[in-house]
Amino acid sequence: MLTPHRADLAGLADRDRLRRLVPRAGVDFASNDYLALASSDRLRDAVAAALARGVAIGSGGSRLLRGNDPEHAALEAEAARFFGAETALFLSSGYAANLALFSALPRRGDLVVYDALIHASAHDGMRLGRAECEPAPHNDAGAFDDAIIRWRRSGGTGRVWIAVESLYGMDGDRAPLADLAEIAGRHEAFLVIDEAHATGVFGDAGRGLAGALHGREAVVTLHTCGKALGAEGALLCGPAVIRDVLVNRARAFIFSTAPSPLMASAVRESLRCLADEPERRARLWRRVATAERMLAPCGVAATGSQILPLVIGEDAATMRVAASLQRAGFDVRGIRPPTVPAGTARLRLSLTLNASEAEIEALADAMRTALR
Repeated sequence: MLTPHRADLAGLADRDRLRRLVPRAGVDFASNDYLALASSDRLRDAVAAALARGVAIGSGGSRLLRGNDPEHAALEAEAARFFGAETALFLSSGYAANLALFSALPRRGDLVVYDALIHASAHDGMRLGRAECEPAPHNDAGAFDDAIIRWRRSGGTGRVWIAVESLYGMDGDRAPLADLAEIAGRHEAFLVIDEAHATGVFGDAGRGLAGALHGREAVVTLHTCGKALGAEGALLCGPAVIRDVLVNRARAFIFSTAPSPLMASAVRESLRCLADEPERRARLWRRVATAERMLAPCGVAATGSQILPLVIGEDAATMRVAASLQRAGFDVRGIRPPTVPAGTARLRLSLTLNASEAEIEALADAMRTALR
């Protein structure tokens, strides 16, 4: 009965694509805890204070039942103010947020044009939705425009949705948001921007790369809370009517147990940290500058972000280099298809405040050895 599954796993192993869960070990060059908030005293103290005033650990149900805790509402109000949106909606994860958004908002007869490298969760949401969906080549704003024009000429009459990430988590490059906003305005399209890797790191007080677009009627932004914010969950920010549709139509929201109220308390403190402690971002950018300088001889190109990929190409070679770095005491992971396109297996180097500048220099030395 289990033979097909065993054969599938064996096939993955033969192609050096079998995944395993391994414990944390070594200096952090793999996490998305960019500002080192996950283990910060401020978040620990915020959770402890929430427990002391009687905040529950679990929510006890979905938000539409008894799971709608005052901590959720307090976070959503504070997040809407912070990100300059009319409203915010707190969900359990970025995956759940994208699933909810793309399955519920674009309707039958609509068109979603999405960047080819957008998160897997957006793909899954689109598969559950009823709109027509078309990929555009990565970061090619003109291709988005062309796809919309073709669709209109072929008889498409519904709403258009443009879906991108502001900063791509495997390449570290930015979307052409200004160009996409102009295209969206010209076609009366909604612009959906996943700020997962930009929130906390870019923009005024860490508000992300889409800061200039916050508050617009046809813009929805997604801010995950498990990366630079150091907690869990995700915030969808946009017009109140969008929130109301999600509350009424998004099955990933309606039928999920609400996030822990303690997580809502932690995320509120994270937002305050962004405003109160700009030095965290300043220190991160010093780390990025050090890494770009020290890793350039290894073939690691600067991206202007905290994400530095080294594309090796071949799966087995990528995993050999990653294993060598791990033995040397550095948590560097190999990323293989289908997470990245075939032939682009890579080391994804993530710069965080969990690694010192001296440890970045040591990584560069170890990488030169591993690549020989």
